[in-house]
Amino acid sequence: MGKFGAMLDMSRNAVMKPQKVKEYIKILKSFGYNSIQLYTEDTYEIEGEPYFGYLRGRYSIAELKDIVDYAESLDMEVIPCIQTLAHLNQMFKWGVYREINDCEDILLIDDERTYELIDKMFSTLRKCFKSEYVHIGMDEAHNVGLGKFLDKNGYQNRFEILNRHLGRVIAIAEKYNFKPFMWSDMYFRLANHGEYYLENPEFPEGAKSSLPQNIALCYWDYYHDDENFYAKMMRAHKATGKEIWFAGGVNTWYGFASGNTLALKNMIPAMNAAKKEGIENIFMTLWGDNGKECSYFSALPSLYAIKRVYDGETDMDKIKREFSEITGESFDALLALDSPNFVSGNDNSAKGICKYALYSDPFCGFLDTCLTEGEGEKYKDIARELNAYALESKNYGYIFESLSALCETLSIKYDLGQRTRTAYASKDKEALKNLLPDYDRAVNLTEKFYEKFRTLWYTENKPNGFEIQDIRLGGLIQRLKSCKMALQDYISGKLETLAELDEPLLDYYGNGEKFTKNPVMYNGWSSNVSPNKV
Repeated sequence: MGKFGAMLDMSRNAVMKPQKVKEYIKILKSFGYNSIQLYTEDTYEIEGEPYFGYLRGRYSIAELKDIVDYAESLDMEVIPCIQTLAHLNQMFKWGVYREINDCEDILLIDDERTYELIDKMFSTLRKCFKSEYVHIGMDEAHNVGLGKFLDKNGYQNRFEILNRHLGRVIAIAEKYNFKPFMWSDMYFRLANHGEYYLENPEFPEGAKSSLPQNIALCYWDYYHDDENFYAKMMRAHKATGKEIWFAGGVNTWYGFASGNTLALKNMIPAMNAAKKEGIENIFMTLWGDNGKECSYFSALPSLYAIKRVYDGETDMDKIKREFSEITGESFDALLALDSPNFVSGNDNSAKGICKYALYSDPFCGFLDTCLTEGEGEKYKDIARELNAYALESKNYGYIFESLSALCETLSIKYDLGQRTRTAYASKDKEALKNLLPDYDRAVNLTEKFYEKFRTLWYTENKPNGFEIQDIRLGGLIQRLKSCKMALQDYISGKLETLAELDEPLLDYYGNGEKFTKNPVMYNGWSSNVSPNKV
């Protein structure tokens, strides 16, 4: 029997409490899953490496053993999921690791200190996990061999560099009786001029023959809705002769709100393709990009439906009834947790609208060009709906309450910058004066949202990482106060002009002062909070 699992990202500041991981494992078991992966870049203890995951809420060896033992009691397998090449940026904050940093977040290949660290990784993993499998990552190392490695060794064929490193990692994994599998994109990209998702995918013979023997490949794809596209990519992977895994996604990585609707749109054709192509090892990823604001429990509807579709069930009404019987929760109610990203009436769950609308600066909000003035009113209805569901939910009222409070905030904050600019452009000081109460209301509502979101975080996660949310939401509150003070100074004549508002906004998509209004996928707080360097 193959593996059907979920992968929970524990590396984007929020590390779930062990008890909540156990809760999730129990739910997945009831859904028919048989495995779970905990994605830990540096958030697990390594013996003899005190700086690895330092102050990041890392799992201790004892915590991991406890999680594994609990899963085993339910006949669930916990598969370690780590990184052995890139995605180790937080580790490189510490001077003790900088000598083995090639560039960006990439380890320095061919340096023996790199392999000493990797050996310690696997030694510790083997003490914690009972699975024969280990996910070794190896994805998105786009500039491998082009930093410190290049300075030390000169330019070398990057395919050969990667292969050499992979061979060393496989040998270490096998030393500790692990069967490694890895994301496949680096091999596809290096063999196809940097491209991964190809209309006519083919794995060149030279690349195929150079792959080490004892490695399985994981094709990851969260973004397509064409069954035939998935099937072609799966066949290209199978042509390598390796054991093949497929990783889909349930869209928890776009900010505060989930993306179940998008996940179902994309993953149902993926499951149909996987079934036809005989792909038996499958897992759904729950990433937490840029701070992990989204609760993983909000993705339960898509996780259940995707598994049932893979099992052959096509009746969505039946799937919804089964979900309610198993969880005691309404499928459609949990699906409504997607709604803060749907204000435009379209499927914008991949856009993270509610996050960048929240953080968009009232004076310098360059992403305001992607929003439509007046749509903030829609958040009042969404807030009421989510609040009603909060009262009905047996287990997740705190999630509904958090997003309801967010929508209350957005009902004022969503287009506050646009309304401010419109009034300022007309030099209408009376209109600007009438906006001042909205700045106060935005502050008060943000503070209420902060309290609800803090409750969500501390219910599910260790405290580490919330300091970033303190900085972000606290910064938003202070910025709203600052903008209000500037407006008051302008209205009173203390300031003759507001320099930020004198400069016209330009369309994000490059159309000058003609705005396209199309939502954009812009989840990164540091890049959307200001045009200036953060």
